[in-house]
Amino acid sequence: MEPEDRQARQVSVPCDYDTDPERYRLGMRTARAHTRADLYGRVARLLGALGAGTVLDVGCAYGALRAALPAPGPWLVGLDASETLLRDRPPRVLRADARRLPVRDRAVDAVTALDVLYHLPDPMPALREARRVLRAGGHLLAATIACTDSPEFSTYWSRSATSFDAEDASGLLARVFDSMAVFAWDAPLVTLPDAAAIRRYLIGRQVRAEIAVAAADELPTPLSVTKRGALIVAGRDR
Repeated sequence: MEPEDRQARQVSVPCDYDTDPERYRLGMRTARAHTRADLYGRVARLLGALGAGTVLDVGCAYGALRAALPAPGPWLVGLDASETLLRDRPPRVLRADARRLPVRDRAVDAVTALDVLYHLPDPMPALREARRVLRAGGHLLAATIACTDSPEFSTYWSRSATSFDAEDASGLLARVFDSMAVFAWDAPLVTLPDAAAIRRYLIGRQVRAEIAVAAADELPTPLSVTKRGALIVAGRDR
């Protein structure tokens, strides 16, 4: 697909965390149960390798990254726009917008934005805010999904181009940051053992219930699902 065609099709992924939080919980439970890769563990190890002492976790949700960090680990503050997701979270959380961070300039060593920037119609203000709050030598760790993720479900559902996909993310980050390392994945990282797991996987990804049920009835199990995406580490040099 040509870049201008992708730009014309780009949309933000709807946020339903306050209206249907169980949908998000279902998706997270399914991922933990059936995914071999551990994004949050990988990010935790990278933060350690980067020597990050202070971290702002943008789009922290229920705190999966905090749970993956070693103890003692970096001083982490979680930030999310959803009141529901932040309810009952432990201290050091903020309810705020990624495009208007309530953090002073050059205050933190690292900012994480894991599977969150595609919720924004335009991620550029959030990327500029992330750079603003980073100290010189700091890093943004941003993860996202490819448009061709989970191709095994293409008969029933496909992921539309969004405002921050793995195919375009590095180019967007290059407009704001000084250095970059891209860690991409394209492998059968999920195994769904039965029809119920297929249904939960799809509903967790905002697929309509009737489509999820049809896929669960018709696809063979166990089903290996190809995950495609990228984790990008972008640096502020000065």
